[in-house]
Amino acid sequence: MHAYLAEWLSLIIRWFHVIAGVAWIGASFYFIWLDNNLREPPEWKKQKGIKGDLWAIHGGGFYEVAKYHVGPEKMPTELHWFKWEAYSTLMSGLALLFAVYYFGNPGYLIDPSKLELSTFGAIAIGMGTLLGVMAIYEALIRSPLAKHGLAFGVVLFLILVAVSWGMFQVFAGRGAFIHVGAVIGTIMVANVFLGIVPAQRALVSAVEEGRTPDDHVVMLAQRAMLRSRHNNYLTLPVIFIMISNHYPMFYGHEYGWAVLAAIGAITAYARHFFNLRHQHITKPSILVISALATVALVWAMAPSAPEAPAPALDSQGEPVAVTPVADADVEQLLVTHCMACHAAQPSSPAFQAPPAGIMLENLQQLKQHSAKVQQAAVATQYMPLGNMTGITPQERSLLGQWLRENP
Repeated sequence: MHAYLAEWLSLIIRWFHVIAGVAWIGASFYFIWLDNNLREPPEWKKQKGIKGDLWAIHGGGFYEVAKYHVGPEKMPTELHWFKWEAYSTLMSGLALLFAVYYFGNPGYLIDPSKLELSTFGAIAIGMGTLLGVMAIYEALIRSPLAKHGLAFGVVLFLILVAVSWGMFQVFAGRGAFIHVGAVIGTIMVANVFLGIVPAQRALVSAVEEGRTPDDHVVMLAQRAMLRSRHNNYLTLPVIFIMISNHYPMFYGHEYGWAVLAAIGAITAYARHFFNLRHQHITKPSILVISALATVALVWAMAPSAPEAPAPALDSQGEPVAVTPVADADVEQLLVTHCMACHAAQPSSPAFQAPPAGIMLENLQQLKQHSAKVQQAAVATQYMPLGNMTGITPQERSLLGQWLRENP
């Protein structure tokens, strides 16, 4: 019953998290597109303080959107704010982090071969990293470095690479990935809460009081726009991390931290193409380079074909016949290391149903999922989760040999 209720809790939180994330990221994409597509308005609009306008058609009707240099002459009776999407995404993401990783299946987060951690030790490292990186980002965005876009981007990227490497030193791959995503998401929400919304409040106050915004308010508005653009470039990497838990080949890779860094760089660079295109600047070379980099990553990550070990030699240098692995030995291995989770009715309290629908209760099912087992348990050694069952290198080797002998 515990696993059943935990599955429902995870589903509800994840569902809400995805909905909130779609709403937030969709708004982010729209407003960046809107800013990039604003055109110089006619003179009569300029006299009203309008900086740019745009016409669009959608849902069977025409829309006219105008952006003011600072604000309208009089505050409108109803003003829509875009902030709760960001806050809801963060809160639901943190709830998911606690429900699934901190107090859920420990194998998702803790890998004893890397570091023996208690639940509260893992929480301290995770939350400390989120707050620490957010503080570093805030210091940088308020420093002169913020005036140099490319340099700022390089520094931020190196910080996130360091976070990715550090998380992989203390957490299991899946937990490391999700913490890097949480770090990025925290930065993005901090941009809204600490920068964008305060700048908007300052502008609203100026308009309500009938005064021209001073240099400080203008500076806040300009910095808010910069924060919004940073969020725009971070959206594709964070979306990838949100779906990455379905693909162990990424977080289970020996150099998973570098894989994540590469995907972050590729996706952010690809996003640059669309930001430029919205301004009628088309550089297809950006997409070509991104595609080539993706192909290179696919090649670099490709697992080597499993090779049979070199034959043992006797005292005369003659090959010794290799004894085939007994089916009974592999069946016992399944019972010891696999069936607690990968069974029709898992005995592990962490699962209500077999993960990914993969059952390994007999040798026929093992053959059916041979390629996936070879990748997860032999090549990357990601399974069992966190090696909670204590599978040995000798047992992994035996499993790999049986899989080769029984294609």
